[in-house]
Amino acid sequence: MQRGNGGVIGKNNTPTLSSAKGIWSLNELQRAVLAGTWPKTQYTVIQTFTATSTWTCPTGVTEVEYLVVAGGAGGGGGIGGAGGAGGFRTGTGLSVTAGTDYTVTVGAGGTAGNSTTKGGTGGNSVFSTITSNGGGGGGAGQSAPNYGGNSGGSGGGATFGAAAGSGNTPSTSPSQGNNGGNGFIGTGYGAGGGGGASAVGANGTSTVGGNGGAGTASSISGSSVTYAGGGGGGAYVTGGATGAGSGGSGGGGAGTTGDTAATSGTANTGGGAGGGGYASSGGAGGTGGSGIVILKYTAPTQSVFTFKGSGKWVAPTGVTSVDYLVVAGGGGGGAGTTTGGGGAGGFRTGTSFSVTAGTEYTVTVGAGGAGGTTGPQTNGTSGSNSIFSTITSNGGGGGGKDQNGGVNGGSGGGGGGSGSLTLSGGSGNTPSTSPSQGNNGGGNGGVITSPYPTGGGGGASAVGGTGSGSTCGSGGAGTASSISGSSVTYAGGGGGGNGYGATAGSGGSGGGGNGGSGNTNGSNASANTGGGGGGAGGQGSPQIDKSGGAGGSGIVIIKTNQ
Repeated sequence: MQRGNGGVIGKNNTPTLSSAKGIWSLNELQRAVLAGTWPKTQYTVIQTFTATSTWTCPTGVTEVEYLVVAGGAGGGGGIGGAGGAGGFRTGTGLSVTAGTDYTVTVGAGGTAGNSTTKGGTGGNSVFSTITSNGGGGGGAGQSAPNYGGNSGGSGGGATFGAAAGSGNTPSTSPSQGNNGGNGFIGTGYGAGGGGGASAVGANGTSTVGGNGGAGTASSISGSSVTYAGGGGGGAYVTGGATGAGSGGSGGGGAGTTGDTAATSGTANTGGGAGGGGYASSGGAGGTGGSGIVILKYTAPTQSVFTFKGSGKWVAPTGVTSVDYLVVAGGGGGGAGTTTGGGGAGGFRTGTSFSVTAGTEYTVTVGAGGAGGTTGPQTNGTSGSNSIFSTITSNGGGGGGKDQNGGVNGGSGGGGGGSGSLTLSGGSGNTPSTSPSQGNNGGGNGGVITSPYPTGGGGGASAVGGTGSGSTCGSGGAGTASSISGSSVTYAGGGGGGNGYGATAGSGGSGGGGNGGSGNTNGSNASANTGGGGGGAGGQGSPQIDKSGGAGGSGIVIIKTNQ
């Protein structure tokens, strides 16, 4: 709080204090309560996104500070030009609207080029109206049409006397990056360095590859970190060069002088990759470093932070405990003609969980498992774990293919159908947590005659249904949570599928996918629910296998306590 004259409303709508000891006077307190401005402490919040996600603007937030860095580019090979850094854009006062979902796109690093292909351009990173463009790929040393560097957020380096790529492409103000360096043609054949956020890439010479352009430092995360350095150019050491170019500060990868692969850009810096050298066959370039998005803003004491993709969260000053919801990715449904539904991702929630103000916590959001595939049939793939601090929710188990039981997981996958075997669903709450994170999948109930009913995947609050007679098991129901401010149900199991005439199982509430029937694939579960995918229902005669539905990705929600 600011000190000042009693009753004056401060910068954050908090009355200032007239007492030298910081004690509210009765008049101050009365005025504050009547004005609706007490208590109203606000926190500085930092959220870091290292993968594509969705940010829900908290209540009371109207503007943010941002850093948006795109993916760095790959380097070319065979005396290759270096990759340019991803575009670097930062600013304050960007308007946002409370309650609105904003897609946060984090650009991937560009692919490595070989001696005849340029390095790949990095992926764009995007938040709201701010787009940073991927770095331009480095030129290839052994293919005449591909000597030049590509343009991008920062430009790629060139080789063999060709022109480098241009930076700040497309143009932004302030500039998002710089040009790459040109390649030298002649003894040594040094290739150009990739451009960086704050400097151009150096030209190659007869003795060395060009260094990558330097990146730019930002303290938005709470400490100074340098991002978006260009890669170093490759060189022909046998032809007289003495060294390759160094990567620019900010994650740029170094070039090489021989037939070995160049150094990749550092992940989540937007660094460009180094260019490969040449001794006898040519070394490949490196892979560009992925980008990053960081948001910093002032939020009310009780705020909700939703992660639909992996990232990082810094506990605000003054926050000592949070409520949490951690839901893992759901399992995929099985493939074939009579298959089990995928189990839901583990569901864990709690209150008053201790955190340390100023500490950065990594948040992992688990992907949904792929549905089982045909030729040959496979079980559905289990979902991936979601993690916040010491809380791990385990991925849902995959549904069983024909004549296979379900897979264990956060909730277990459903068992497939069989003409000879009694099949069980996978075990839920695996590994064990307390309270339980999920339930068992259903099996075929010992019915081994046509139409071979199948089991549903387990859900967060109920076991998967067991196949019976001519009806497949439905997915187990999920569990509702109001941590986001409204009641949403998560982690429903996938329904069992059947192509022999049995009624397919429905997906459980909470995003579970329906089972397939009559020669159809299982349905995919809903994204960011942790639901299990539906089992496939291929045609029985003649047998045509179908694919299982994919499990839904997970979600992590953190709610700060006053």
